[in-house]
Amino acid sequence: MFSRRYDLRSQPGFGFITLFTFFALYLPIAALVIYSFNDAESLSQWGGFSSRWFVAAWNNTAVQDAAMRSLVIALWAALLATTAAMMAALATTRTQPYRGLTFKYALINQPLMVPEIVTAVALLIVFSRIKVWTGYSGLGYLIVAHTAFCIPFAYLPIRARLESMDLTLERAAADLYATPWLTFRHVTLPLLRPAIIAGFMLAFVISLDDVVITEFVKSGGQDTLPTYMLGQLRRETTPEINAIATVFLALSTALVVVFFFINKRKQ
Repeated sequence: MFSRRYDLRSQPGFGFITLFTFFALYLPIAALVIYSFNDAESLSQWGGFSSRWFVAAWNNTAVQDAAMRSLVIALWAALLATTAAMMAALATTRTQPYRGLTFKYALINQPLMVPEIVTAVALLIVFSRIKVWTGYSGLGYLIVAHTAFCIPFAYLPIRARLESMDLTLERAAADLYATPWLTFRHVTLPLLRPAIIAGFMLAFVISLDDVVITEFVKSGGQDTLPTYMLGQLRRETTPEINAIATVFLALSTALVVVFFFINKRKQ
C-alpha cells in the first residue's frame, strides 16, 4: 500500500476560507461605496445613481471644518510621533544590550497593549486638570494625545528597518573620520528613509481615523471628521455619511499606493 505524498502547496479548504474571509471583509466596504452614489435619502432604499451626496458633503461647512481640523491634527501628530519614534528607535537599536532595554521596548509599545479606552480616560483626567490650571482649551491637547498614541505605530517599522541594516557602512564612515551627525545624515538617514515614510503614513492614518481618544479629549467645537460622522449616525442618517467614508477609503488607498511606489523606486 502506497501512502499519498504530502504536498505543502496543496491545502484543501484553504482556498474556500480565503475567499470567504475576503468576502466577509470587503462586501460591507463595497456596499458602502455603492450606496454613497445612492440618489435616495434612505440608506436602505436604492434611488438611482447620483453623486449628489459627494457635492453635499463638499459644500457642508461642518464637514469642511471637521476635515481641515482632522488633517491639521493628523499632520502634526504624525510628524511629532515619527520624530520621537525615530529617536527612540536609534536609542534602542544603536546600543549594546543592557538591563532594562526590554522594559523600554514594552514602555514604548504600551499604547498598543493597553485598551484605547483606558488611554483615553487617563488623558481626559490629566488634560482636564491642565485645562483648569492654564485656561487653555485649544487643539494642542488633541495633537499631544494623538502623538502619544501614534508613537508605537511609527516606532515599529523604523526599529525593524534599523535592526535589519548592516552596520558596515556606518562603521566605514566613522573610520573615515565622519562625525556622528554626518554619519547619520549621509548614511543612516538615507537607508532609513523608507521606514520613516512608512511610519509617518501609518501614524497619519491612525490619527486621521481615531475616534475614542478624540471623543474623550476634545473640547466643544473641536469635532474631527470621525467624531462628526459618529455624531451624525446618532441622528438622521443620509448617504452623505457614506460619501465621506468613501473619500476616507480613497485617501487611505492613495497613501498605500504612493508609499508602495516610493519604496519600490528606492529598492
